[in-house]
Amino acid sequence: MTDTSTAPVAGRDRSAPAAPPPVTRKDRGRWDLRERPELWMVPAVFVVVVLVWEFGVKLFDVDAFVLPPPSAIAESLWTQLTDDLFWGHFWVTAQETLAGFAIGVVVALTLGTMISQVPILEKTLMPYIVAFQTVPKVALAPLFVVWFGFGLTSKIVMAAVISFFPILINVIEGLRSADADRVQMLTVFGASRSQIFRMVRLPTALPFIFAGLDIGIVFAILGAVVGEFIGAQEGLGYLLLQTNYNFDIAGMFAVLVVLSLMGMLAHLLIRFAQRKVAFWAEENRVIGA
Repeated sequence: MTDTSTAPVAGRDRSAPAAPPPVTRKDRGRWDLRERPELWMVPAVFVVVVLVWEFGVKLFDVDAFVLPPPSAIAESLWTQLTDDLFWGHFWVTAQETLAGFAIGVVVALTLGTMISQVPILEKTLMPYIVAFQTVPKVALAPLFVVWFGFGLTSKIVMAAVISFFPILINVIEGLRSADADRVQMLTVFGASRSQIFRMVRLPTALPFIFAGLDIGIVFAILGAVVGEFIGAQEGLGYLLLQTNYNFDIAGMFAVLVVLSLMGMLAHLLIRFAQRKVAFWAEENRVIGA
């Protein structure tokens, strides 16, 4: 008897493209509201808070000087966004934040790598680093203004100092979290320290590093604004003080909204970079969720 189970079916086009791969549960859940309720809960909470705020202020007749309604804040925000002077202040703060963050990242990566690989450096430097971190940064801001002037430099230094420590700690912990068995196996096969660092320690540390970057970029914004509070003639922190002096409470809220949006955008960019560079950590996080 002839086995026809594997025989070609008449009329089938062998050159036809293969069927597309099935959609996995992960792909379906990316935009599935049942799998990810936060997709509708986050905007819903925002709408509820804005409505309660808007009608609550009017219902209880709260003076706009004390708490302006969201409609007044939105109007002030639109006025500022259409003003070229506002974008000049925004660009100054963005420059201070990005430059300070870049300096903090470079120093933290370099120093963290050295400390994680040379134990004597940790015992020597970490007490001083921790002691410096415990000093309130607001107390250092006037010194930075005296040392570096009222220009961008003092704010860049402030942003770098504040963003440095969380990145440093995550770099050290990440490089130390490498699997000891994998390190030992590569050592047995004759791998050099640089090869072990490149193939094991660095990939393991990347999720930690991006976690530090996520915190550091937000701290850099905070550092730039704090520096502008102490002494500046431009920037969003300076604009925030000016609206306060002019008793423009709606304008103050508008500037705070812009600062919040800056932090959210920076957070999203760091997360996007993490998904592209350390994608395995994102997959493990999703699978384990």
